Amino acid sequence: MTPVELSRTVLHAVRRAVDAGELSVAVPTRAVVAPPGPGGCGDYASSIALQLARPAGQTPFQVAEVLRPYLVGTDGITDVVLTGPGFLNISLDRDASDAGLVREILRRGDRYGYADQPDGRVVQLHCPHDLRAVVVAEASARLLRSQGALVRVTAEGFEDVWTCVLGVRVDAVGHAPAELPVNVRPVPVPAHGAADPLSLGRDAGRWALLHPAAHDRPRTGDEHLVQRESNPLFRVRYAHARARAATRNAADLGFTAEPGPVDETGSDTSTPAGTGTVTAPGTGTEQPLLAALADHPRVLAAAADHRAPDRLARHLVAVADAALPFLLTVLPRGGEKPSAAHRARLALAEAVGAVLAGGLALLGIDAPDHL
Repeated sequence: MTPVELSRTVLHAVRRAVDAGELSVAVPTRAVVAPPGPGGCGDYASSIALQLARPAGQTPFQVAEVLRPYLVGTDGITDVVLTGPGFLNISLDRDASDAGLVREILRRGDRYGYADQPDGRVVQLHCPHDLRAVVVAEASARLLRSQGALVRVTAEGFEDVWTCVLGVRVDAVGHAPAELPVNVRPVPVPAHGAADPLSLGRDAGRWALLHPAAHDRPRTGDEHLVQRESNPLFRVRYAHARARAATRNAADLGFTAEPGPVDETGSDTSTPAGTGTVTAPGTGTEQPLLAALADHPRVLAAAADHRAPDRLARHLVAVADAALPFLLTVLPRGGEKPSAAHRARLALAEAVGAVLAGGLALLGIDAPDHL
């Protein structure tokens, strides 16, 4: 069960409780599920009971007690524990959940985490005559559109060279009416003592302006160009290139991706009469990676809601840092034959590639297959 499917399951539990007369509330359109916070347990937690408590005329814990039976026993859910004032802590069937997550990412490709349809929002982003503000506004617009919003970006002023070098564009330029104030205003690049971000080129220049939070002053030096681990952009693009290389190398070895358990010991059915015995021990590197991939839709939604592309940039770094150790374990070694575990690991590697490519595209940054 993916986070998106779990969110729908939580909403379905609310709807069933309303239909049964146990809750008298309007069923919300969205239920947020996220990794448990301090004091929580399980794989995901939801605060839906706290959201519904006031309209239901009950305490959050009472609402959570009403919803728990509708969640326990659902396919893919193994347990639901109530903690704190009324948090629902949900444990999933690990193997089925992990394989389902990878399968969903591969099905959606680089659009994993996007809204299924327009949500009716119309958003106007207006920024000052400032390069960083324009880049942040444009990336925020990409994020908002990915979540179903209709977005228009305008700026007080604009330079054509910004499009030539960084590929940034706006829908209109000029002073806005009084009822449309500037609503995207990150800390600008210092006018003196800082390198011109245009000198970095499109990808590094955009990253330098988008990776820091809006209230932080961006660094625009050539540290964004070096190809070493100290450069977060390099780590993200390198992890993507390694994931793509895994697919090419697997094709050379004659096997393809198939989501499933990444740990497996047993008979290798690809050898005659199943005579080959394979062992693909787990290294523990896949669970942090799976958690980061599962969190991708929530990060996209939060980055869009807060007009904060820096959240996505930092998330991509977290995905890359979790992926790089795992990618060393994808292909068979020595005389090993490709097994179901190798095919599952390859599927997870391809999911990494899809998430990183999709995330970089939303930031307007290229994701090369070779680096």
